[in-house]
Amino acid sequence: MKTTVKRGLVLRNERCNENYTTDFIYNLYSEEGKGIFDCRKNVLGHMQQGGTPTPFDRNFGTKMGAKAVAWITGKIKECSRHGRIFANTPDSACLLGMRKRSLVFQPILELKEQTDFEHRIPKEQWWLKLRPILKILAKYNIELDTSEKAHLEHITRKGVPLE
Repeated sequence: MKTTVKRGLVLRNERCNENYTTDFIYNLYSEEGKGIFDCRKNVLGHMQQGGTPTPFDRNFGTKMGAKAVAWITGKIKECSRHGRIFANTPDSACLLGMRKRSLVFQPILELKEQTDFEHRIPKEQWWLKLRPILKILAKYNIELDTSEKAHLEHITRKGVPLE
């Protein structure tokens, strides 16, 4: 039996009508789609784990969100023919991530080749190139007590002797 997976995306802006909250839209789609599809809600600020979001987190999340939406809309325009979407190329399923200080989309098939699934780690790890430096640093010996030792002499007052 062949099943067809269709995905949908609903984006909501913080300046939308106050009646259309994320919870309202989630509940509406969940109720109307019972038995046909399931819904999930994702709030950008809730994706972060640990602590409250910093301005950097908010800015970075906004940049990633804008880039993802631009990519999705571009792919829809590129892959749609006669009102249908044909996403059958390897780059139709991508992951947005950081590569050398820039945000790039990498096809899942390409990432599959770079992953060691048995150990759940990348096959090539950038930090392994640092091991010779780490070995040198591990042998570096430093005296933790850096206080200087000196012989103190008695101080005699020069000046008018007290009578």
